[in-house]
Amino acid sequence: MQWRALVLGLVLLRLGLHGVLWLVFGLGPSMGFYQRFPLSFGFQRLRSPDGPASPASGPVGRPGGLSGPSWLQPPGTGATQSPRKVPRRPEPGVCGPAHWGYVLGGRDRGPDEYEKRYSGAFPPQLRAQMRDLARGMFVFGYDNYMAHAFPQDELNPIHCRGRGPDRGDPSNLNINDVLGNYSLTLVDALDTLAVMGNSSEFQKAVKLVINTVSFDKDSTVQVFEATIRVLGSLLSAHRIITDSKQPFGDMTIKDYDNELLYMAHDLAVRLLPAFENTKTGIPYPRVNLKTGVPPDTNNETCTAGAGSLLVEFGILSRLLGDSTFEWVGQASSNVVNIQTGHWVGKQSGLGAGLDSFYEYLLKSYILFGEKEDLEMFNAAYQSIQNYLRRGREACNEGEGDPPLYVNVNMFSGQLMNTWIDSLQAFFPGLQVLIGDVEDAICLHAFYYAIWKRYGALPERYNWQLQAPDVLFYPLRPELVESTYLLYQATKNPFYLHVGMDILQSLEKYTKVKCGYATLHHVIDKSTEDRMESFFLSETCKYLYLLFDEDNPVHKSGTRYMFTTEGHIVSVDEHLRELPWKEFFSEEGGQDQGGKSVHRPKPHELKVINSSSNLPAGASSWLPGAEAGGRGSPLI
Repeated sequence: MQWRALVLGLVLLRLGLHGVLWLVFGLGPSMGFYQRFPLSFGFQRLRSPDGPASPASGPVGRPGGLSGPSWLQPPGTGATQSPRKVPRRPEPGVCGPAHWGYVLGGRDRGPDEYEKRYSGAFPPQLRAQMRDLARGMFVFGYDNYMAHAFPQDELNPIHCRGRGPDRGDPSNLNINDVLGNYSLTLVDALDTLAVMGNSSEFQKAVKLVINTVSFDKDSTVQVFEATIRVLGSLLSAHRIITDSKQPFGDMTIKDYDNELLYMAHDLAVRLLPAFENTKTGIPYPRVNLKTGVPPDTNNETCTAGAGSLLVEFGILSRLLGDSTFEWVGQASSNVVNIQTGHWVGKQSGLGAGLDSFYEYLLKSYILFGEKEDLEMFNAAYQSIQNYLRRGREACNEGEGDPPLYVNVNMFSGQLMNTWIDSLQAFFPGLQVLIGDVEDAICLHAFYYAIWKRYGALPERYNWQLQAPDVLFYPLRPELVESTYLLYQATKNPFYLHVGMDILQSLEKYTKVKCGYATLHHVIDKSTEDRMESFFLSETCKYLYLLFDEDNPVHKSGTRYMFTTEGHIVSVDEHLRELPWKEFFSEEGGQDQGGKSVHRPKPHELKVINSSSNLPAGASSWLPGAEAGGRGSPLI
């Protein structure tokens, strides 16, 4: 009987806490499982400023007479679940500001307030002020890192000191997966300095990296994190330095001899052991930069970890003229066993562990023009629409709840849980890139509604309980990224207001003595002593670009794309060339001497014999990295 009393006590305690949340914050969950999601109070049709709005939508009928969110229905149930034709190509949408009060769930905000606040143009003076605030945010974080933390990996902004790998606790993966004792924050921030036009500091930082950073370290890091944060930044900075047009100002380095490219190659070679001795070609999740794969390493990796190496490894291969890295990067396969290829986890969604896999299928096609990547992306996007998307058919019209992408069982399509995570906020930005702007507007509104409620995005938000499941916010950039891309697509000043809200929230809640700190609790606004490197490489960069209309990214005539870590890459024909194509084909072929050439499979790779080791003086034959794409910016 004791366990029954305990369970009853926990239930009563939970109900009591919910009551307190309702009374104090107005944040408590619905007591009824099928009550409509309040962030969409009267969610009417999003429209252009001069367009009509459709009547407020009603609930979707459910079997047995129950009425509730169609998100809770499995795919194929109800009128709203017919397969969508995707990707759709609507005219670039804009949102009627009068309706945002409803969308955001403001309890004391009617449409008049939002009409007044968002309908007018964003004055140039205010835009310049927000641009300078974003630049000042970056400078404050960067300068404090250099003063108090360099050459360590990260800044502890509350106690004004540096942080490196946790040598005392190798199991502390939250730290050790990311921090490799290679001045991570400095490396990750290089191209942000260039984008902001700070040529003197960019040149100084590049020289520091060349002279002080080494990858010959006894550090066990996650292959995915080292690739996107370090390898990607080195390649981006290298291309900025060697760009003959120099759109960001004079970012050239005197006597530069491709050192950053050499460093990128050195790091990539140290990551290659992760691909050895795996029957599937999917890499081990972690590798020691000195000794290779640890003997006690885990055989399980996530989809993003396995499939998000395409862009950085592909760029490296094409700059070096060595196909090795691109081949292993194509080992794209939730959590999967790298030896058996069997799925370990059953959850499918858009968030952590899956997000950048979808992103890199599309961006790999954009950069390299590989049709197979586009075909894989289109198939994945169609499945996302068919199985993860719940709610009405169209964002802007029809009956039912506004769309939401949920987590489902990958085998049955059944709903697995009722939370979304903050990483999913990247998805509207990805939808912008494929032209599905209407859905991007709708989904972005959902995440911005959560931000408005808390002044941050909780790491997980339970849309059924209408409250955070995981309460911290580590200064993530995903919502800012989608806001920036939606502004580029629509030019609606609403997104400038969103950016201003985000800037002001970060200044108000996360700024501390020596930088910007992780929010430990999005409700009480307590902080943690950590400033992750992506705050400078992504969050500050996207905020700055949102308000800097005249930035070379927008005006230079070169098309740019951002990696999943926010590193800028020019889109040009050079990256669509295959320097090794004349030597052998997909299945193998002949070299220039007529000898048969075997294309190695990932599990056959041996780093010690890797053909990718650069010979002395190899810089004389390295392909140039000039940016020279044509047309308007991709973003």
